[in-house]
Amino acid sequence: MSSDAVAAVTETPRNRRQEETFRKVLSAGIEMLRESSYADLTVRAVAARAKVAPATAYTYFSSKNHLIAEVYLDLVNQVPYFTDVNDAMQTRVDKVLRALTLVVADEPEVAAACTTALLGGGSDPAVRTVRDRIGGEIHKRIRSAVGPNADPRIVSALEMTFFGALVNAGSGAFTYHQIADRLTYVVGLILGEDR
Repeated sequence: MSSDAVAAVTETPRNRRQEETFRKVLSAGIEMLRESSYADLTVRAVAARAKVAPATAYTYFSSKNHLIAEVYLDLVNQVPYFTDVNDAMQTRVDKVLRALTLVVADEPEVAAACTTALLGGGSDPAVRTVRDRIGGEIHKRIRSAVGPNADPRIVSALEMTFFGALVNAGSGAFTYHQIADRLTYVVGLILGEDR
C-alpha cells in the first residue's frame, strides 16, 4: 500500500459501516494479542477471527505493526482527561501520566507487542502516522492536566519524561507499575512540590 493510500485510510473519516468493520478487526486484534504473542499475530489471522476477508482487514491496516499501533492508540484514547480544577496541577498531571502508563501494565503480551510495533515499525508510513497521532493524544492529555496557559517547556519536559519512562518499561528495566510510581516522583521534580 502506498503512503498516500495509508494517509487516506487514516485521515479520511469512515462511514458507520466502515467504522464498525474497523472496530471489529481492531477488537479481534486485541483479543488475539491477549491470548498469544506478537510473533503469532498476523493480519490474516485477525481477519479470520473478525470474520472479514483478509483484503478487508488490509483496507484498514497495512501491516501487523500498523494494526498493533492502532490498538495502542485506541487504548490511549480511552484514558480520560484529568482537568478537575479542585486538584492541584501536580495531582492532575500525576493522574494522567499514571493512567497513560498503566494502559498495558497488566497485559504483558499486549505491552510487548505495542513496544515492538511502535519502536520497530519505523519504515512503515502507517505506523509513523499512528505514532504521531498517539503523540498528539498524549500531548493533549498532558497539556489539559497542566491547565490553561501551560508553559510549553513544562509540557515538553513531561512528554519527554513520559516517553522515556515507557521505553524503560518496554525494555523490561522496570514494570509499568514501577514506572508509574517513579513518574510521580519526577512530576514533583518538574512541577515543584507546591503546584
